[in-house]
Amino acid sequence: MSSTSRRPPPQFVAKLRRALGGRAGWGGFALQLLFLAVIVWIGYEIVANARTNLQSARIASGFGFLSHTAGFDISQTLIPYSGSDSYTRVFVVGLLNTLLVSVIGIFFATVIGFLVALGRLSPNWLLSRISGAYVEIVRNLPLLFQILFWYLAVLAALPGPRQSFSLFNIAFLSNRGLVIPRPIAEPGLGAFVLSILIALAATLLLRGYARRKLFRSGNRITIWPYVIGLFIGLPALTALAFGAPLAFELPVLRGFNFAGGSRVIPELVALALALSIYTAAFIAEIVRAGIQSVHKGQMEAGASLGLTRGTTLRLIVVPQALRVILPPLTSQYLNLTKNSSLAVAIGYPDLFSVFAGTTLSQTGQAIEIIAITMGVYLLISLVTSAIMNFYGWRVGRSLGT
Repeated sequence: MSSTSRRPPPQFVAKLRRALGGRAGWGGFALQLLFLAVIVWIGYEIVANARTNLQSARIASGFGFLSHTAGFDISQTLIPYSGSDSYTRVFVVGLLNTLLVSVIGIFFATVIGFLVALGRLSPNWLLSRISGAYVEIVRNLPLLFQILFWYLAVLAALPGPRQSFSLFNIAFLSNRGLVIPRPIAEPGLGAFVLSILIALAATLLLRGYARRKLFRSGNRITIWPYVIGLFIGLPALTALAFGAPLAFELPVLRGFNFAGGSRVIPELVALALALSIYTAAFIAEIVRAGIQSVHKGQMEAGASLGLTRGTTLRLIVVPQALRVILPPLTSQYLNLTKNSSLAVAIGYPDLFSVFAGTTLSQTGQAIEIIAITMGVYLLISLVTSAIMNFYGWRVGRSLGT
């Protein structure tokens, strides 16, 4: 008897599959419903247990504490603040300090990371080895150790204000931080800012025109003299017409400290340095891998057109490599923002330190404060991801992918 005759009829197989599929589908639905019920039960138990503990500790739940007086000072504030302000003000001050160090860290980490990646790919043997040593050493040391190193071993070892390092007697570096002139707005500031925005828009238009000219006809247009003229000429003419945009209050040493000017606290400097240098080591490897993912024929094609190595990387290779670079680069930006919470180790007044630390210890509203802090970090991460995804979409669209 042939093997074909032993096979069941196709109609029987179809009916069997439908029957088994239906049962499997209902079974899967029942399992999902059971899993959802377990999750709801666990959540209910957690809430009930927390409510019981709060009642036994005589702690009122809710967000009314945000309007209470904080009663403590903060060493760095980007907005006016005093100890008589509310906990809501404390939250805003901490959030702004977190955003400040995150933006500074992201900017310098990106710049350093790209430079180190190009150094690792450089044909110069010494530069390549130094860049490689930087990556291997920095990324294998704990971030907390690096923060403490910059704060305790470098900045704390600086001399006091009387023996501080001076830069033309207008900026002073000591163990109490960096004191710089404080800018004061003048009536001509609005027109000055507008002239810079106009120069920036004109520069982008010139850059786009030069790129289109290069890719269509192969003719390279030098635009940097026009860019320098725009960014120097327009603001200078505006300052002559409307007056100086800023005045500066210079710091003066009085007694044992400086009066006037603006002070950058050492905690901010140490944290920004550590976050930038540490994250840059990972970004360097991401950028190097992205550049190496582009076929080497692209470099040869750029050389055949008479372009220098730097111009070929900037105009041809890096734009193609961004498709590989952007997803892990976004993860590093998110890690840097979350790692800024280690500021509590050196007393930098970020969101985690002043809100989830001092405010929580004073009010005892652990659930509310932790929930707010978690929500803020989640929101920052989602906004950062959205911005990077939009930029990745623009890059893919410009490359026709």
